[in-house]
Amino acid sequence: MFLIKYLKSLLCLFISIVILTLIISILNYTNIINNNSMPYFKLSSLIISLFISGIYIGKHATNKGYLEGFKVSLIFIIISFLFNYLGLNNNISLKIFIFYIISIISTVLGSIIGINKNT
Repeated sequence: MFLIKYLKSLLCLFISIVILTLIISILNYTNIINNNSMPYFKLSSLIISLFISGIYIGKHATNKGYLEGFKVSLIFIIISFLFNYLGLNNNISLKIFIFYIISIISTVLGSIIGINKNT
């Protein structure tokens, strides 16, 4: 039961990532978004997805929603760290570290809003 709550939140995260990626791909295919602005749209789609996942976990938390959001963001960071550095053999940089900090903040803020909508 404990693990199912986090798996549902991660499923919500990955579904929203896929949906936003499809929307961005369609906008890029139809030349509404140019290639110069694509990194900003990719970053914003991940932040929005993490925020949605934080709202989801916050709605299902009983108390201390910020800790639940922090746990979900840590799970996401561990998965992305393993994929990037062990799978793709990328190097650790300040840019990636700042992205991890932003992902923690967006998920925690989403979970705070989610737990406030719960009451």
